[in-house]
Amino acid sequence: MSDPHPARLPDKEDKRTFLQKLVEFIHPGPDSTAELIETLAEAEGNNVIGAESRVMLEGVIRMADMTAGDVMVPATRMDLIDIDAPYDELLRVVISTAHSRFPVFEGDHENIIGILMAKDLLKLQRAPEFNIRALLRPAAFVPESKGLNDLLREFRGNRNHLAMVVDEFGRTAGLITIEDVLEQIVGEIEDEFDIAGDEGDIFGLADRTYRVSGDTPVERVNDAFNVTLTGGDPDAAFDTIGGLIAHEMGHVPKRGEQHVMAGLQFVVLHTKGGAVKWFKVSPAPETGLEG
Repeated sequence: MSDPHPARLPDKEDKRTFLQKLVEFIHPGPDSTAELIETLAEAEGNNVIGAESRVMLEGVIRMADMTAGDVMVPATRMDLIDIDAPYDELLRVVISTAHSRFPVFEGDHENIIGILMAKDLLKLQRAPEFNIRALLRPAAFVPESKGLNDLLREFRGNRNHLAMVVDEFGRTAGLITIEDVLEQIVGEIEDEFDIAGDEGDIFGLADRTYRVSGDTPVERVNDAFNVTLTGGDPDAAFDTIGGLIAHEMGHVPKRGEQHVMAGLQFVVLHTKGGAVKWFKVSPAPETGLEG
């Protein structure tokens, strides 16, 4: 017959020393975000965690107080696709922006009817009669106040990588991607167009223009296009093409802005962290490349 009063299982052994218990009693753990971040800095200083681990942990902590509105791409900077645009125009937008997903509108920019995957355009090449509407995927909508923690959980659950952000009146405020959220934890995520190393790079595109990294040395750009890029200020010297263009424009360029130098037109494709990541470079209107 089983014992109606079985012996109580021993509690999990507490392996802390008396000194550790005393220290924890006198100096309790952090009770605010600021103190927790300070504790992480101390842990790094004591070689308990590495620098990269501290940065990631701080990102997780700070993200808890952030919303979709804090990190979204504003509506004015979104790259949209018109459902009624011809195939050649769709292809031009995909090539020039290099995104993998695009919000699609019909009639008015506020009327987002779905998301188009760039890779799905290949289906139209094989079957031009195919209806592009059949390629659209449902668009997800989230409020600006949506917490990043909750949004990341939803991204993982429904396998969406992009969501439209709407304001309190239901108008489109911008868009946010899973990459935007993850970068709050791990820092900048390089994609297939980012370069390895510190020397930048230059890529030829299908429309006979070029994609040039903002940190490409000016000398390399000069050699590639057989030009001599010099700023208006002879006393100012710049190592990278991004630094030179920003100086000439008098401000950090935003996506879509353009500048002409030495017969080349530089169009800003992508910016991050207050610097230009990518330019699209082509001959300036009515000008050919030298050489």
